[in-house]
This record gives sequence, C-alpha cells and structure tokens, in this order.
Amino acid sequence: MKTVGRVLKSDASSEGLTSMLSPLEADVCQVLWRNCVHGRKMRVREIHAKLSDRRMALTSVAVILDRLYKQGLVGREAGTGRGGVYYLYYPKASKEQVEHSLLDSAVNKLIRSFGPSAVSYFNERFSKK
Repeated sequence: MKTVGRVLKSDASSEGLTSMLSPLEADVCQVLWRNCVHGRKMRVREIHAKLSDRRMALTSVAVILDRLYKQGLVGREAGTGRGGVYYLYYPKASKEQVEHSLLDSAVNKLIRSFGPSAVSYFNERFSKK
C-alpha cells in the first residue's frame, strides 16, 4: 500500500489519529470523512461551520486544510464564484487507509531504528495470541 501523507509525531497511543496529527488536524479530517461521501467536496466555510464547538477563526481552518493538503491527506479543487477563487476539499483516503498508512510508517521506522531486535520483538509479541 502506498503511504498517504506523512507522520507528524511518532508517539502512537490509543487515541489513534490524534496521536499522529494535531487535535485540530484530526478534527478537520473527521469532518471530511463524515461529510464527504459519494464524491462530495466541502468549502472551508462549511468545514468551519461543522467545527462550531471549537471557537476559532475561519482562517485557522484554512491554514490547517492547506497543511493537510501539503501532507497529502486531503485533496482540493479550485472553483470560481462571486468572491473569486475558492477551494473544495475532500479526503484522499478513508480513515482506515490513513490509519493503516500511519501504522505502516511507524512500524517501518521502528524496524529501521532497531533492526533485528524489532523484528524479533514483533514475532514474540504477536505469536502469543
């Protein structure tokens, strides 16, 4: 499987995505996964409205979306309207695909760092079940 995006932090925990992404980045991704079904794409304003429980500026959401776009986690298309150019955002992969990619990256990093010790540990750890 190809790698989707990049791992921001190497601290994996039970919180899943929030251990790999900032809390706001994870919330924005969740909004996109919940609302972008059947090819739907969302404007920054729509995403901001879905995050109304978090008091933040519209520009903060736009900056987070731009970061996620540069990381390869979301895609965007430019559109034009009365106000000029705007972007429509959508997730590039499902939540499960992103989680799998992040886990794959973390495991590969452990193997590169610890070599045979990591492989031996994984064999011991997962052969018990």
